[in-house]
Amino acid sequence: MSTRAAPGARDEPEDPLEPLWMLAANVVRWRRLGEGGQVLRPGTKTFAGGARVYVFDMPDGGDHCLVVGRPRHTRRSVQAYVHTRHLHTFRPKLVRSPAVLRAAGWSRFWRETAAAEAAEAARTLEHRARELRGGRWPDLPHPRPCPCHECLALAAG
Repeated sequence: MSTRAAPGARDEPEDPLEPLWMLAANVVRWRRLGEGGQVLRPGTKTFAGGARVYVFDMPDGGDHCLVVGRPRHTRRSVQAYVHTRHLHTFRPKLVRSPAVLRAAGWSRFWRETAAAEAAEAARTLEHRARELRGGRWPDLPHPRPCPCHECLALAAG
């Protein structure tokens, strides 16, 4: 006897995933690297500059973040570790996207009352990212013209 369903029969719908609080952030458009930070590269190896990612864990106290987002050259959500200095504009967000929720599986900020906790973590990570970007090459000048995140933020303000 066959275990297959009859043709035209529908499978049971999956249970909808519960929304999770995560921190949304954007990947910096340009990052400095190389000798003295004089080389500029767009985004990171995995994510394009300006891409939105969702932070759902900070395993080492804030230097790296485990994120979910759409990488370059594909439409599938993936998990990746990204250095915190390559992210900016951290903000709490209640995520309902099934693709992101399946890729994340869980979040550090999963409780309904976690909105305040997520907002505090966003402020902390934003400060940490700014500190890490500024401390990478503290005494070396930026290339001219410099489209890195810190220079763009200064030019806009």
